[in-house]
Amino acid sequence: MGQPYADRGTTFDAFARHVSRGKAAFFERIGLDLVAGEREGPFLGDAFSERRFLDCHCNGGVFNLGHRHPRVVAALQAALDHLDVGNHHLVSGHRAKLAERLAASTGGRLPGVVFATCGGEAVDLAIKLARGSTGRQVIVSARGGYHGHTGLALAAGDPRYRDDFGPNPAGFVQVPFGDAAAMEAAVDDATAAVLLEPIPATLGIVVPPDGYLPAVAGLCRQRGALLVLDEVQTGLGRTGRMWAHEHDGVQPDMVVTGKGLGGGVYPVAATLMTRERHAFFDTRPFVHVSTFGGAELGRAAALAVLDVTEEPGFLERVGAVSERFGSALGGLPFELRRRGLMMGFRFGHPEGGMAAAAAAYDAGVLCAWANNDPSVLQFLPPLVLTDEQVEDLIGRVRGAFV
Repeated sequence: MGQPYADRGTTFDAFARHVSRGKAAFFERIGLDLVAGEREGPFLGDAFSERRFLDCHCNGGVFNLGHRHPRVVAALQAALDHLDVGNHHLVSGHRAKLAERLAASTGGRLPGVVFATCGGEAVDLAIKLARGSTGRQVIVSARGGYHGHTGLALAAGDPRYRDDFGPNPAGFVQVPFGDAAAMEAAVDDATAAVLLEPIPATLGIVVPPDGYLPAVAGLCRQRGALLVLDEVQTGLGRTGRMWAHEHDGVQPDMVVTGKGLGGGVYPVAATLMTRERHAFFDTRPFVHVSTFGGAELGRAAALAVLDVTEEPGFLERVGAVSERFGSALGGLPFELRRRGLMMGFRFGHPEGGMAAAAAAYDAGVLCAWANNDPSVLQFLPPLVLTDEQVEDLIGRVRGAFV
């Protein structure tokens, strides 16, 4: 499909006038003049040059399976012959099948599923349900974490994203991630839920200390609070397990998923929950609705994503590729944070990740820095790299930072 404008300058001008002057000015200032063009597999092309980038930004995991994975695209195209978004008020076998598959991905521990259009909406639902089902109000989250830009999800995040819009609603408390003592001091009999990312990406791909998540889970059980894990970025195979919390052996009350669930071709998100939490809706079936949540077209894309991710050997391959990166990137001038293919490069300078993003861009690798810790470059390669692409990517990274 051709570009709607004739050249890069006209595209930037139109984007600035009608979409975001701030973004256009920022990208021009830092020299990132990319206009997204053709995309396939791990590659994203520039619309007005021959440059192709290995996409290790992946929009936070949206493109876990690369761009336009053929099986996901084919599933969506086939669905278009028969389906539309559907009517969320009605019984749908298509929604039921996706919910059944998501429940099975947790070993049946989280059999209830409520669909949403994005991770923020799904986090909002998790917070509402935690409060509604426990009768408590306080939500404890991690300083520097990120859960989206919708109302309750935003309230659980950092001040920089919400202060411009007025005071934060009551009932939200933040503590340092990885600090079990601070969490113990914060959680009490008023706490509805603890909301955490197993590995906070925007904080800088911080892998939790050994025993931290099990300690938080035990504390929640002891004090009657729920454990809600935001796996919008860490889930669906990114860390080498289907869900990142499996590494720590914890059993959350709710898990939020999104981003990669739609395979980069249709927005799909969901909140997975225990039977006890799901029972809240038994007598209140219309207390929460989402017009486009669980759209039947998106269901087709999501099922294809699960088909690929659950194939024998897929997760083992993610682990093997992670080990290859671990051995090949040792000795470079950064601390490598790594669990599966969720990786971060932490530099000594407070804004080292920002400078590293520019160096990576020059080497043909698209990355972003961690917004709540700009010393860290986020490095999220697609999970479907071939051996040749892995070695190509390693060579580009070493060339950028040696």
